[in-house]
Amino acid sequence: MFQRFALAFSLSLMASTALAADGPLQIFVSKADQSLTVYDGEEIVATSKVSTGKPGHTTPSGIFSILEKRKYHESNLYSNAPMPFMQRLTWSGIALHEGKVPNHPASHGCVRLPNGFAKTLFQMTERGAHVIITDDPVTPRPVSHANLFTPRLPIDDGGLLSDVELRPGRVEAALKPVEVAMNAVPPRSGAETKLVIEEPPPLRILITRRTQRDVALDVQRLLNKLGFDAGIPDGLLGSQSISAIKAFKDKNAIAKDAEILSKPFLEALYSQAGEDHPPTGQLMIRQKFSPLFSAPVDIQEPEKALGTHFLEATHVDRFKRKAEWRGVTLDDHLPASTQKRLGITVPADNPQTFTVEAALARITMPDDLRARIETMLSEGSSITISDTGIGPETGDGTDFITVTRAKSKG
Repeated sequence: MFQRFALAFSLSLMASTALAADGPLQIFVSKADQSLTVYDGEEIVATSKVSTGKPGHTTPSGIFSILEKRKYHESNLYSNAPMPFMQRLTWSGIALHEGKVPNHPASHGCVRLPNGFAKTLFQMTERGAHVIITDDPVTPRPVSHANLFTPRLPIDDGGLLSDVELRPGRVEAALKPVEVAMNAVPPRSGAETKLVIEEPPPLRILITRRTQRDVALDVQRLLNKLGFDAGIPDGLLGSQSISAIKAFKDKNAIAKDAEILSKPFLEALYSQAGEDHPPTGQLMIRQKFSPLFSAPVDIQEPEKALGTHFLEATHVDRFKRKAEWRGVTLDDHLPASTQKRLGITVPADNPQTFTVEAALARITMPDDLRARIETMLSEGSSITISDTGIGPETGDGTDFITVTRAKSKG
């Protein structure tokens, strides 16, 4: 996926050995160690010291990707300060770039890289490469679990598998099928036909809890299905949708209470619409920095936090139906108010218990949704699992950006 460039490096950042990346790169920044490590699968291909944000301008921790690259850029926030070999992580102003690197945090929030190394890293990466910023250092490890996606060949007509209900990434967008091209190369005389798969761009998958908008979209869709006019499903509970909800409650003698989307109402609505139960989770997919589609999934034991986890696929072989996944679990301490809003009574405060495997084991999805995703799976596809869903940094022209919180001191 990523370009292959020779890289000379040593622990002191002086040239010593030439290495080349042959897979999706992952960049890990530790604010505690003021260090950066580049992984190609399980192999460390580069290390460097860095300088992150000073007090009052702390560099955010979390899961990012490179959104934009410029060999020369000037800061829009700090007096046109030069930012050579800039690799943007957020549209709000966080980036990797060349700058002064003392042995302590000194930037206004960006991650400064030493002269020379900034150029080398710039040459190694492509847009979309993941950058994980943490307080204490973390190391990606192999992850194996039955719930991880495994690549498969597309169906014969090149389309997607049927019938799971998907939603466009944007309400106003038309849902178009994504195809994996399959070409039969004309054989030479005496040779067998060879199947060539044109790999799609990597997927960015987010699995999280449902928001009120997700629930409202389902409510509007199901009310319309049952003949209660809730208007065009948009996830916004306007007067027309509220009138339809009240009409459904009146017809089914459901007690009215302060919560418009009450549990008895939702259970009755899903039951009458022929759907098993209100789902507790949502799976969303982006591709090439744009929303693709989303679909409901289930999170078992929703009262327990999932934690925050990141995984990326390497060595994807759809003919053998194999992929290797490497992942990390990130510290992410949710405020009590957020836990209450999400219905979490058991926080993810024990890293020995709330592992990425434990989170995967609690997620269930329809088989046909899994099949749709697996026909599109390619090298560098990633999964983020998070309790808090889409944050404010995720928007136009981004992958899923997940900002994590450090544990409060004192």
